[in-house]
Amino acid sequence: MYVEAVRNRNSPPAILLRESYREDGKIKKRTLLNLSDWPAELVEGFRALLKGGKAMPPGEEPIVVRRSLPHGHVAAALGALRKTGLDRVLGPIGNRCRDLVMAMVVMRLIAPASKLATARMLDPATAAASLGAVLELGCVDENELYAALDWLGARQQHVEKALASKHLHDGMLVLYDVSSSYVEGRCCEPAKRGYNRDGKKGKLQIVYGLLCAPDGCPVAVEVFEGNTADPGSLGAQIEKIKQRFGLERVVLVGDRGMITQAHIDEELRPAGLDWITALRAPDIQALAASGALQMSLFDQRDTARPLGRASFGRPMAAITSPDFPGERLIVCRNPDLAKLRTHKREDLLRATERDLEKVVAATLRKTKPLRGKAEIGLRVGKVVGRHKMAKHFELAIGDASFSFVRKLGAIAAEAALDGVYVVRATVPAAELGDAATVGAYKSLAQVERAFRCLKTIDLHVRPIHHWNADRVRAHVFLCMLALHVEHHMRAKLAPRLYDETDREAASAARASIVAKAQRSPAALAKEATGRTADGLPVHSLRALLADLATYSRIEATTAANENYVFTLHTRPTPTQTRAFDLLGVNAERSQ
Repeated sequence: MYVEAVRNRNSPPAILLRESYREDGKIKKRTLLNLSDWPAELVEGFRALLKGGKAMPPGEEPIVVRRSLPHGHVAAALGALRKTGLDRVLGPIGNRCRDLVMAMVVMRLIAPASKLATARMLDPATAAASLGAVLELGCVDENELYAALDWLGARQQHVEKALASKHLHDGMLVLYDVSSSYVEGRCCEPAKRGYNRDGKKGKLQIVYGLLCAPDGCPVAVEVFEGNTADPGSLGAQIEKIKQRFGLERVVLVGDRGMITQAHIDEELRPAGLDWITALRAPDIQALAASGALQMSLFDQRDTARPLGRASFGRPMAAITSPDFPGERLIVCRNPDLAKLRTHKREDLLRATERDLEKVVAATLRKTKPLRGKAEIGLRVGKVVGRHKMAKHFELAIGDASFSFVRKLGAIAAEAALDGVYVVRATVPAAELGDAATVGAYKSLAQVERAFRCLKTIDLHVRPIHHWNADRVRAHVFLCMLALHVEHHMRAKLAPRLYDETDREAASAARASIVAKAQRSPAALAKEATGRTADGLPVHSLRALLADLATYSRIEATTAANENYVFTLHTRPTPTQTRAFDLLGVNAERSQ
């Protein structure tokens, strides 16, 4: 027997109880009862009974959802962490500190917060995502997280050595740069006053140096006192590379403020390491004054320029100088950068002149005129220091007068070198050509992008509330591990993100390594349409994680037996399915 609804053209459907039977080899059916007057709930309950089910009393659901937690972003980040092998590097299965560290790394990726807030989001009673349930952490409090952070800090050298053995080897480029972050409070031992990159005046800060593989993958990080100058951190990295990582010969790539001549002579040369960096402005001016650097080097036109591409002179030239023995100097000139610097200098000169005119007017006013060399000099010093243009003005300060004039010769000499920078390297040209050497120096931009992700966009290393020096170091190391996982996630999810996916095409679209980097046609198409080639929406990584978070993990039970608890998952959208496929993650099995 079964219940069937028979449509009526101008009336509600007839609800009939019927049965099937066979007659002369044919299947027929007959109506046993008309149920059209029955309430819909009664009909559905009767239908369930006929199918062997159980009819539930009115108001009672057969399945009760106990809890629904965001799960997709957890599955993606935790799956990516496991794909990198970081879980095995951290420690053996069953170690609670290791599981708590993994949880903190994943939470730093999906919802960066303080340790107290992280503990709340992991605890079953106040969980904000499925991570605590997936890792089977049970009850979690902030003291456990602090203990796990201390455990991680003690294992930092072991973990960094394992990462280095995987991502670094002899003869490879190693990228290094430093940044800083402000610290809350005044009791943190390594926190000092120094050059604050965060623009937080009056805040104590720490400095940290990030060591990366050539592709920008973070490998190691080290925390220094907040008043440490950039070059002051270089010696520790050389010791780390040589002693802890056991690398005999690498090429250290650092910016011009990092690898100075003094540190080359005292640390890099004795260690037997090669380097790639750039000259500072005074060194470039000295080269030009000596005749080693001549602007005629850039007069040759690029005859191989594709049709329709902007024309400019020869972008780079290799020179030598007795002041830099055993080094290659690659002089580069970027016309776009030259225009930018010329425009900026003129703006600063005009702004300084406007302020200096006010000082002149103050000396000429009839009421309370500005008098005295000391007073006038103090006012002028504030003005020229504001825009750092004192070197371009001739100042005449008297007891009751002040005048100024531009140093046209000095300005012209500086303008002649606009857009010019010089990359210096000890790597032989046979091993790394001129263009590749310049490209290696420019790859430091990947470290800068890593710092932006670390500090602002994704991971929020700041503000730092820890006071204990070891915990500050462990906190920064924890954030670096999250950055390491994010690097691998971005690489795999690139087709779904605005990130570049066709680097060869992007490189081919670039006039030269000196010119501005270009996007490939595929990347430009993603930007223009907001869609990928298969029609799915393009995301930033943060937006994609938010999208994945709508894929939920549901704990449910039955009304008949509340002790029977089972897990369900929502059906993934096409975007979520594609993201899981790219990461190689099975979201339902990430238990």
